[in-house]
Amino acid sequence: MKYLELHQLETFLAVAEERSFSRAAVRMHRTQPAISQVIRKLEESVGEVLFDRGARDGSLTAAGELLREYAMRLLALRREATSAMEELKSLERGKLQLAANEYTCLYLLPVLDAFRKQFPRIDVTVHRSLASRIPQELDLHLFELGVISFKPDTEQYRSVAVYADTLAFVVNPQHVLADEPRVSITDLGEEIFVAHNVPSPLRKKVIETFERHRTPLQMRIELPSIEAIKRFVAMGNGVALVPRLTVARELETGELVDVPVDELEFRRLLRLVYRKNVKLSYAATAFLQTVRGMAAEVGAPFHYQVERG
Repeated sequence: MKYLELHQLETFLAVAEERSFSRAAVRMHRTQPAISQVIRKLEESVGEVLFDRGARDGSLTAAGELLREYAMRLLALRREATSAMEELKSLERGKLQLAANEYTCLYLLPVLDAFRKQFPRIDVTVHRSLASRIPQELDLHLFELGVISFKPDTEQYRSVAVYADTLAFVVNPQHVLADEPRVSITDLGEEIFVAHNVPSPLRKKVIETFERHRTPLQMRIELPSIEAIKRFVAMGNGVALVPRLTVARELETGELVDVPVDELEFRRLLRLVYRKNVKLSYAATAFLQTVRGMAAEVGAPFHYQVERG
């Protein structure tokens, strides 16, 4: 049996439903000889006679009845696929796949909130991943967009700067430094720091800054998550240096106090990154538009700047 073409099956069903080659020709806006030729080629493909030529009512043979069932199912699937593609384009269905780590996921929350309000039928999944692995994992097609805090290889990836964050030196409200308007890094040599035990460019930069100012950095407590660090410091255990984004709520409620440190006012950009030369899904494209809209509406620290190589 040769491959069957959908237009052949469509013509076959028209003849079967109209019980007439001539009426099927009118329905399909074609000539009767053209309809007869399509049916003849279809019969050659399946190796069976599909219509009882001796009957005057266009009756189907047993083979025709069997093919009719499959033809109806195949054409229904085509209609379903066409409808699904239209829904995808109109964002009535689809899936948004992103990746972020514990810290950068906090940037995503308000943007995802705005996105979901506009496109409630789009499913959203945020994969947890180390920022350093996100560019390479994009190549595995596990997700379309990732959030990182460093500029990726511009030969392979596109990046959009979307949020400007700073480093916060946080202490418990009862800490001796809590009421200080500003301190110097040299004032921190006796402090016990609660640190994140995941290596990162920020951790390296902090260590190098303390070394440059010849000040001891006593990272005597290391915890596996920023959430644990915040809670431990709020309980009165040591001090910490964390991205400001991660402690916004605690600073607002007064659970933690941010004390400015002249030498540690680092600014870091969060970036949305995706693969070059790849067409993004409608959902991912709409998400980028949401990001741009939030930057325009809210302003700093949100922004939208496509980075060049």
